[in-house]
Amino acid sequence: MTNRLATWLNLVFASIIVIGVFVQAYLIASYAMGAGESALDAHGFIGGLVIHASELLVFLTAIVAFWRMWRWIAVNFGLFVLGTVQIFLLPPDDDPGSPWVHGLHGLFALFVLVYAASIAKRDLRLLRMHPMATAPPPG
Repeated sequence: MTNRLATWLNLVFASIIVIGVFVQAYLIASYAMGAGESALDAHGFIGGLVIHASELLVFLTAIVAFWRMWRWIAVNFGLFVLGTVQIFLLPPDDDPGSPWVHGLHGLFALFVLVYAASIAKRDLRLLRMHPMATAPPPG
């Protein structure tokens, strides 16, 4: 049985990631079209703080929501790992390296989007299937 509140939180954080990736695409496109450094700064803030923190929170809420369902917890942890890899595909400021490799940063953002959307869809299905599911009482 799953913890209903933690499942809802898992759904909320996965949804924040989905929406955030669309915001990220808009911000980086705005920067590429000449919006200036503020668009790039906002892209970095949303990606680094909001989305990546939400990826971690998806994993942490999964531990509570799906305790002893190790496969589901591992799936949620995979989103955090993929998001971390995606961030590390950014070129460092002092040595931009290969743009072909760093272009994977944008591609992996799409993978993060689909991954988070699949987690959110699963959470919605669980919440609808077991509308009164709660964690067992303590003790």
